[in-house]
Formats: sequence, structure tokens, C-alpha cells
Amino acid sequence: MIEMKLEGLRELSKQLQLLPERVARNALRSAVYAGARVVRKAVQARAPVATGKLKASVYQKQIREHSNLYTQVFFVGIRSGARKKRDGSKDFSRDSWYWRMHEMGTSKMAARPFVRPAFLAAHEEAARAIATKLADRISEETRRS
Repeated sequence: MIEMKLEGLRELSKQLQLLPERVARNALRSAVYAGARVVRKAVQARAPVATGKLKASVYQKQIREHSNLYTQVFFVGIRSGARKKRDGSKDFSRDSWYWRMHEMGTSKMAARPFVRPAFLAAHEEAARAIATKLADRISEETRRS
């Protein structure tokens, strides 16, 4: 797992604490979402293309159990395994279980990583997206108040 932690945004943090809890949480969530979107798009751009299934399997998701008023956690990953349909059958349309073979290699295939290089290439842009979105949302909410 690769983790990105932003620090040094003291002014934004102080402004965030002045806002009502709901507004602060929503502003932070939308900002971190914007950063996760940058990483997701970078992973999709670097994903190997044979059928396009691997690119379509890249997703981002908020992890609510680890998120709170001052911390928002998003996960960028690749779907693997079947999903259950409402009728009980299984949907394999986005099953990209083989992504690990590309990323880490096998005994018969050299690694051709795309997830880690995508994160390393996009993490600064993601941090800028988070800071920009957070500043925009805070100024927008303070204007409304």
C-alpha cells in the first residue's frame, strides 16, 4: 500500500476548523477526492492495454471507517474478483485479477509495473489538486456565511 500524507497546510487547517463540522468535512472530502482522481487517472493512463478491461477496473473509493472530520482516506485500486449481481449471479466484466502479474512479475515474466510509477509521477500533482480544491471550497463556504 502506498500512502500520501500532506502536511504543512496549517493556514488551511485553521480555516477548516472555523467552519461548521459538516462544511469542513465536505470540503476536505471533496479536496481529497480531487487528489485521488488525479492518481486514478495516472494509473489508468499507464495501465497495459490488451482489451481495455484493466483500465476500466481502476477505481477510487472513500474509506469511511478511517475518515473523520479532519482526516479523509481514499483508496485507488484495481478491481479483481467477481461481483455479485442482484439476481445472485456473478459478474466478471471487470475482473482484472491479472494486474498483479504485470505489476510484480512472475517466475516466467518480468515485472512491468504501472501502479507505483503512476503514483510516483502523479503524487505532487495530486497534492496540488488537494490544496487548490480545499482552498477553493473554504473560500466558497466563508463567502456564503
